[in-house]
Amino acid sequence: MQSMSQGQGRPAWGPLLATALPPLLAYNLTPSATLFNQLLALGAWGAALLLWPVASGGPSLRGGGAAMRAAVLALLLLLGSALLSPWLNDLPMSLAWQAGALLVAALLVLQYGARVGPGWSGPAPSLWAGFCWGLLAAGLLSLLIGVIQVFAPQLADGNLIARSGIAGRAVGNLRQPNHLASLLMWACVAAVWLSAAGQLGRRSRPWLLPVLLFALVFGVVLSASRTGMLGVVLLALWGLLDRRLPRAERWALMATPLMLALSWAVLSGWSHASGQAFGAESRLAEGAGSPSRLAILANAWTLLKMHPWTGVGWGEFNLAWTMTPFPDRPVAFFDHTHNIVMQLLVELGWPLGLLVLGLLTWVLFAAWLGSRRAPDGELALMRRCAFMVVLMIGLHSLLEYPLWYAYFLLPTLFALGVCLAPEHAPAPRPAVGAGLLKMGGVLMLTGSALAVWDYLRVVDIYRPPVKAASLESRIERGQGSVFFATQADYAAATTWIPGPLALEAAQRTAHNLIDVRLMVAWAKSLNASGDVERARYVVARLREFRSKQGEEWLLECEALREAGIRDLPFQCEPAARDFGYREMR
Repeated sequence: MQSMSQGQGRPAWGPLLATALPPLLAYNLTPSATLFNQLLALGAWGAALLLWPVASGGPSLRGGGAAMRAAVLALLLLLGSALLSPWLNDLPMSLAWQAGALLVAALLVLQYGARVGPGWSGPAPSLWAGFCWGLLAAGLLSLLIGVIQVFAPQLADGNLIARSGIAGRAVGNLRQPNHLASLLMWACVAAVWLSAAGQLGRRSRPWLLPVLLFALVFGVVLSASRTGMLGVVLLALWGLLDRRLPRAERWALMATPLMLALSWAVLSGWSHASGQAFGAESRLAEGAGSPSRLAILANAWTLLKMHPWTGVGWGEFNLAWTMTPFPDRPVAFFDHTHNIVMQLLVELGWPLGLLVLGLLTWVLFAAWLGSRRAPDGELALMRRCAFMVVLMIGLHSLLEYPLWYAYFLLPTLFALGVCLAPEHAPAPRPAVGAGLLKMGGVLMLTGSALAVWDYLRVVDIYRPPVKAASLESRIERGQGSVFFATQADYAAATTWIPGPLALEAAQRTAHNLIDVRLMVAWAKSLNASGDVERARYVVARLREFRSKQGEEWLLECEALREAGIRDLPFQCEPAARDFGYREMR
């Protein structure tokens, strides 16, 4: 197999930094733990589009093959749904702008990836090499962070290394074990390509890839992520079925389940000998699957049957689910269905949801066919590895919602673009497409910086600076935020005196995320505004969550009844009727 490394030069820094840096950032400011990671991903990919350009010809937003056009159409349909939701569903404009900006960035990075695929020469292979080196660096450094979180948690300061909130489990600096596991799986795929392409050094080091894979699989066990363990099985199947992989890489991939078993045995022995928690064992004791996630899927199916044609609206699942009676609902608060298929169907409805899912299925099938039919060689291996990157996050998306985060969405669209790139570079055309990508890079880079400034207006509410203005003034300033106004609305709804202004804030922030504190404040503001029946309806939904905080508030009712008091507060009486979620916004 001819080595790509002979003509591609050094890995490009743009894709390398765009994939490596965002997952490693631990520093955050309340109220969002991962917003800076997402904005860093957005800005870094914007810099890559601007400073590490590719050839000027190639597919444009309207060009490319049928699969590329299908991918673009699917993203445009989602973009239209997000931007129309404020008029169709009263979604706050700030949430629509968030989704819209992310989807536009996804369109641009998809086009960028399509210019890096097998049909290109010049800088393209070095851009892919940079992408893979970035994934491997992010994976190995996240592994180190995970080791500290499990074995030396006292070293995690929260700014350089995030603290794990789950005893015995690694969460990385993304603070979520499944996110860490998916990142480690991506790093495994990148290591395979780098090894096969001769990027890891001389081929006289056949031990290096197995060592890297074992270390990354060990990190998956540290995370105790069942999603990650399924990803290890997917790696083994790749090695088993892809006969065009070099023999050493195939054997290393097929050995990953043994690496998983050995890592489990080592950590289990350490746990029993030291008395320390081993998160994977406790996860295994919970059994296969999550009852809460199965319940949320069942509830989402019920919502889809109630709203089959238009769905509940883009970004509206949280509000629709919380404000619909579900006596058997899971007690945790969910703002997503944890399944991308159900998420798109329940928010978009059957017609549009099936259209988008059909387009995406066609795109994935075309990417798979392209990875199989590409002529032998390392450029073909690039396409197959890119497909594995997409497939890994697709698996995760059936169990969670990683593609709602920029640090997963943008690398996925880059890899998908590589999969869909033409096998042979088309005839040169004017550099209009490349110019648009550069302009998009400028917008992404400057937009991410402006979003940081915009977010700091909300941070001042929760972490007031020295000589800060009054809380009410800080909230009003935060409500003027372009992207994060609903987080300022949350503060208004839960701290202002119950009444019309607090009610308006509660109704807006309810489109973002609802919790016990907000539901209590919402009910009180409805009651103070004279809407007693809706207030009692919110209380009825609150009871379904069976939360300790909510039950403590409602204990007053039992005490008053025992005292023989007949004139009870509003929360002690049932609602006279049910309300649709659209009547609550």
